[in-house]
Amino acid sequence: MEVRWGIIGAGDVTEVKSGPAFQQVEHSQLVAVMRRDADKAKSYAERHGVPRWYTDAQQLIDDPEVNAIYIATPPDTHARYANAALQAGKPVYLEKPMTLNSREAKELVETQQTCGVELSVAHYRREQPYFKKLKELIEGHIGTPRIANLRYFQRPLATEMLQSPGMQWRLNPNRSGGGLFHDLAPHQIDLMHYFFGNVASSSGIARNQAKVYGAADVVSGQIWFESDLLFTGHWAFNVAEKCDICEVVGSEGKVSFSVFDYRPIELINDQGLQRFDFDPLPHVQLPMIAAVVSYIRGVGPNPCSVEEGYNVMQVLDRFVEDYG
Repeated sequence: MEVRWGIIGAGDVTEVKSGPAFQQVEHSQLVAVMRRDADKAKSYAERHGVPRWYTDAQQLIDDPEVNAIYIATPPDTHARYANAALQAGKPVYLEKPMTLNSREAKELVETQQTCGVELSVAHYRREQPYFKKLKELIEGHIGTPRIANLRYFQRPLATEMLQSPGMQWRLNPNRSGGGLFHDLAPHQIDLMHYFFGNVASSSGIARNQAKVYGAADVVSGQIWFESDLLFTGHWAFNVAEKCDICEVVGSEGKVSFSVFDYRPIELINDQGLQRFDFDPLPHVQLPMIAAVVSYIRGVGPNPCSVEEGYNVMQVLDRFVEDYG
């Protein structure tokens, strides 16, 4: 089986991170793209060697040459397009955050189960060599994992960036779900789920300190995992310091890493300090797309299920629920 992809929302995120990978993975082709802007849709198709382009998502879903759908629009349309694709019997690769909130995510779980059609969530770091190595170290080189602490800080956005169209939708909770936290934290929360298993409970607090936009700009949350690990995370998008660090402390050692900067992994245990370097990937979603293609073809497991995506959405909602 050849997986013939159509992209709904062929925007900036698909230019390098994901789009080219659909043409490079074995048994995979990119055969159609959709954007509401006809000129941009045509330009994307011509630059990436895609045979057809559309300005209407349903037309792409109905294209008989398309047998799988990648949804890369802002989150406010994820549920609508994913439901339409599943009901048409076409497997879905869905960008994160998978929906605006956990209510929509739960409804999508139910739709996927009813339709019986494949759906994978694009928590693509799971398949990258950097994070696979981390999972190996956490499971086999620090004893029993006890504590995970994450800090992610960014400097305030400059005026020019605040006014850019690509940023404005991210800062609008009605379109993104909850600002920069909802744009970035799904990767981090999913990795904790990938490393430590099911969530037993979670809670948090969120506020808007700088009051530059409507979404929360500082968030703090805790997760208690069924594996008896306690996670604590702090996010701030309004401070002078830039920080991207997570540390996992176990009964016999610890490991530290970054989620977005790909700094060298550091392992400290009874053998001393070890560092592990990884070269950046030219197309960061390629390993995940390869895994999704194998899953759709029936020769591999689902690398990130709709149920796992729903679990992440539940945690995000609990972290910010007191903000509203």
